Amino acid sequence: MLTRRRVSAGLSAALLAPALPRAARAATIKDAAGRTVEIPATVRRVFPAGPPAAIMLYTLAPDLLLGWPRANRAEECAFMLPDVCARPELGRITGRGNTANLEVVLNAKPDLIVDIGSTSETYVSLAERVQQQTGIPYALLDGRFVFMPDSYKLLGRLLHRDRDGDDFADYCNMTLTVITERIANIVREDRPRLYYARGPRGLQTGGRGSINVETAELLARNAAEGLPAGLVNVSLEQVLAWDPDVIVTIERDFAASVRKDPAWASVRAVREGRVHLSPMLPFGWIDFPPAANRLIGLWWLAKLLYPQRFPEDMAVLARDFYTKFYHVTPTDAQIAQLLNNNP
Repeated sequence: MLTRRRVSAGLSAALLAPALPRAARAATIKDAAGRTVEIPATVRRVFPAGPPAAIMLYTLAPDLLLGWPRANRAEECAFMLPDVCARPELGRITGRGNTANLEVVLNAKPDLIVDIGSTSETYVSLAERVQQQTGIPYALLDGRFVFMPDSYKLLGRLLHRDRDGDDFADYCNMTLTVITERIANIVREDRPRLYYARGPRGLQTGGRGSINVETAELLARNAAEGLPAGLVNVSLEQVLAWDPDVIVTIERDFAASVRKDPAWASVRAVREGRVHLSPMLPFGWIDFPPAANRLIGLWWLAKLLYPQRFPEDMAVLARDFYTKFYHVTPTDAQIAQLLNNNP
């Protein structure tokens, strides 16, 4: 099993042998970490290092995606290409609960490994180590939300699908530009205070600058902005002190229980009925995982927070997004299922 800082000591001697012979190379490309990555002349098989990479690869080039960090569920596959959604579970090379080992990677015979997320030294070191020991090019892309257009452009170049990468980048730029410009004249102090509730009791959230609350922080004040970046556990007393105007959650049980929990009754968002359960199929609209799925979530959040400024029909936006990014046009019933996401 791979961790962020080391490769499993249990690798076979064969895997520790010199790198395998490399296929013909078409070009060298600088990845988001500034590393020079040699790209095969033809890319037919791509191994995603984690969930964000799997989703982004699926959106841009589903035919090249070898499999998924975890097997998808039937309710998720209902919104994706069935044959691609059903591809095997590969495990993940990076992140929490990583499960892929180099035998799995090599047996999949990828032309390229792609990771989307942090480009810190920890991930650079892991990428270099895996690339050296397998002989497979390993590219790092920036997973931050505002860099998504750049990441799509780079992914297009890595896959020799520049035009498609540019097209998806244009969609990202359009979304970011339209939404941020419409609220640009709302000063920070006048924006609602939003608490992002995770965990079964709603007492886990993202601190300021966390990848988990990037879209929320584009639109609102993060109630937990005084906490460090990353997912953190908080107390109910802290939430009561923040007294958020809006609560957004991905936890169905919490969304159902918080409305009648006397311990939460005095929180403004609960008192005023502003607790919202994020759609989650096939992937979360807020951060689960933090990938391209957040684009439609940004529209959803914008309409929740500023309905007068965003008159667009959410059903139309969702249908268009799913058609383009997930390659399947949802039925009216599926759209209703997504948007009427009541606990």
